[in-house]
Amino acid sequence: MDLPRSFTIAESGHRIHNPIDDRKLAQLGRALRLEPGTTALDLASGSGEMLCTWARDHQVTGTGVDISAAFTAKAKARAEELGVAGRVAFVHGDAAGHVADEPVDLAACIGATWIGGGTAGTVELLQRSLKPGGLMLVGECYWRLDPPDEATVKGCHAQGRDEFRSLPGLVDHFGDLGYDVVEMVLADQDGWDRYSAAQWLNIRRWLDANPGDELVGQMRTVLDQGRANYVRYQREHLGWGVFALMRR
Repeated sequence: MDLPRSFTIAESGHRIHNPIDDRKLAQLGRALRLEPGTTALDLASGSGEMLCTWARDHQVTGTGVDISAAFTAKAKARAEELGVAGRVAFVHGDAAGHVADEPVDLAACIGATWIGGGTAGTVELLQRSLKPGGLMLVGECYWRLDPPDEATVKGCHAQGRDEFRSLPGLVDHFGDLGYDVVEMVLADQDGWDRYSAAQWLNIRRWLDANPGDELVGQMRTVLDQGRANYVRYQREHLGWGVFALMRR
C-alpha cells in the first residue's frame, strides 16, 4: 500500500503537495481563527506541513493519515523539527474510508478528493469524523477558464470537462451538498509555478543520479509531458483552492 514511486520522485522536494505555498497555508490558518487545543484530522496529509505548522502556530493537535510511506516519514521528521511531535501524529495508511476514533473540530482533505470518489464522497467521509458545528476543509480544482478544446481538457488531466466545475459552480455544489462555504484561500499562478516547476527539478536531479533505474524512461516522459502540459494548458485554465465548509 503506497503511492507510485513516480509520484514520490516528482514531489520528493515538496513540503506542500499542492499549489499553495507556506505563506498561503499560514494565511489559511489565521483566517480560520483556530483556537488552542483545536483537534484535527487530515486525510491524505502528505508531508504533514499543515498539521505541523498549525500545531506550532495555533496549538492544534491531531492526526494525519497518508498512503505514502515516504511522505509519512517526512511528516514525522517535520514534527520533530518544529518541536510539535507531542501534538501531532502521522499514520501510514489508506485515508479512503478512514474515520476518527473520536469526533474532531476540524476535518480536512486538501487536494486528494479521489479518496472519497470525488468531492461529494469526500465531504461525506469527512463529515463522519466531524463534531457538530465543526469546520471541514476541502482542497479542489476548478476551471479558471472554460477549456476551449479536448486537448486542454486532457492536458489538465481531466477525464472530461465536467470533471471540474467553475469556481461559482464549485461553491454552488458545496451548497447543494448542504454546506456553507465560510472561507477560502485560492492558489495563484506563482503557487502553481512553485508546485509544478519544482517537480521538474526533482525529476531531473533524480534522472541524473539514477541513470540505470528501471523508471528512467517513464520519468523522462513525466518530465517532458508534464512540463509541456503545464505551460500550454494548466497554468492558464486550471485553478485550485481550499474551501472551509460548515454544515447547514
